Amino acid sequence: MLAVASTIKLIAEIALMALLGQWLLGLLAGAKKERNLFYQVLQIIGRPFVSVARLLTPKLVLDRHVPLVAFLLLLFIWLGATLYKIQTCLQIGVELCR
Repeated sequence: MLAVASTIKLIAEIALMALLGQWLLGLLAGAKKERNLFYQVLQIIGRPFVSVARLLTPKLVLDRHVPLVAFLLLLFIWLGATLYKIQTCLQIGVELCR
């Protein structure tokens, strides 16, 4: 179960960094962000998580807010996986977690 928690944590970390990078690059690039290659790559990485967030949110939520919802959901998943990993490591011993 430790491997599952670590895998979920890793996937959440990658998605969180992609969404955060996309947001920061969008701020820096401005209106030309859609033509930026790095912005497009980060958008491709984050798209599955944004799509899941769109399915989970009601239609009342605006499309421009869905990436923020995806970021917050991933943050909660990351926190949950981290807490589970810490709890598991404390139960089996810290030496076995390395």
